[in-house]
Amino acid sequence: MSTQTISNKQLFLLNNAQTSTSPNFLEIDFAEGLYLHDTTGKKYMDLVSGFAVSNIGHRHPKVLEAIKNQLDKYMHLTVYGEFVQSPMIKFAEKLISVLPAALNNVYFVNSGTEATEGALKLAKRFTGRSGIVSCYNSYHGSTQGALSVMGNEHYKQAYRPLLPDVSFIRFGKAEDLTKITGNTACVIMETVQGEAGIRVATPEYMLKLRERCTAMGALLILDEIQAAFGRTGKLFAFEHYKIVPDILLLAKAMGGGMPIGAFIANREVMGVLKDNPILGHITTFGGHPVSTAAGLASLNVILEEELINDVAEKEELFRSLLVHPLIREVRGKGLMLSIQLDTFAQVAQVSKLAAADGVVIDWFLHCDNALRVAPPLIITNDEIRTACKVIIKALDQLK
Repeated sequence: MSTQTISNKQLFLLNNAQTSTSPNFLEIDFAEGLYLHDTTGKKYMDLVSGFAVSNIGHRHPKVLEAIKNQLDKYMHLTVYGEFVQSPMIKFAEKLISVLPAALNNVYFVNSGTEATEGALKLAKRFTGRSGIVSCYNSYHGSTQGALSVMGNEHYKQAYRPLLPDVSFIRFGKAEDLTKITGNTACVIMETVQGEAGIRVATPEYMLKLRERCTAMGALLILDEIQAAFGRTGKLFAFEHYKIVPDILLLAKAMGGGMPIGAFIANREVMGVLKDNPILGHITTFGGHPVSTAAGLASLNVILEEELINDVAEKEELFRSLLVHPLIREVRGKGLMLSIQLDTFAQVAQVSKLAAADGVVIDWFLHCDNALRVAPPLIITNDEIRTACKVIIKALDQLK
């Protein structure tokens, strides 16, 4: 059969590796701001932000301009860490300027899971220890090391053996912090648990976590791959808790739509990757000039357009409108929210009905009976009202 007679959806199933047996199947023609437009001309509100990527909306003009300007100069030149490249230097300088003084050295990678891998290696190398503590229901990526610290055996059991000496604690339960010992190289924890269905710890717990890590000489790795760049109402979610991690993980919204990630630490800590052995961590495309140019532009948009200022107000508007007998709870912080229902069947049906009415929402890896609500920070109050009407209408239609 000629490929000209096969639809794009058929070709997608035929030629592209699949991650599930039930993909969303929306075929998008273009996206801009809050909206996705499919090949039939239908418009959708994106309440998922490409899974916390499009914090400033899709195709922001200033990001596009930065990308085009960099394309006129150069793209990939060599592996990370060899040539002096202006976009990478400027973006690192800007990131360091908005972070606490202790976080003053940036290692750019390509994604969140690569940031996790680099951070785990760094912690083991710096401390000379092997123990890693993570949380149940955590998600830090899907590569071998990141999978090892995922807190859900269902997604891991088919790929064992994984990293040894990994133990798990309950997120937010201070009594479990005694599992952080003198053998612990690091504790890796999401500042706000994402795939667990948006779980927020108390400031008291986060302070005790920081104190325990310091007392035991373990490095605290905070994963803000989903939570950073304004999503929770602060530029970085750890700012809510008045603590500072030893290593910070960033990705997703970092590039304004371009692929990029980073792990950030103190210069002294990061310095152990330089020798014994040399090239202790390597990436070919990390710090890609186009991605770092886009990332700098995106961060400047968040700061200059003051997109964080009304995140808390928008959270409250969502909470005031998302009231329905089938909604058990609305959890989260800022524009990182979940709507707790009873079953996955309800979640699947609401998602389908909402999409039919032009609103894209989704579920969570470790909490499939809740709906994800994480729109771009640029969403207006009127758009929030419209989106919530669609969600409530879908809940009314459940059988």
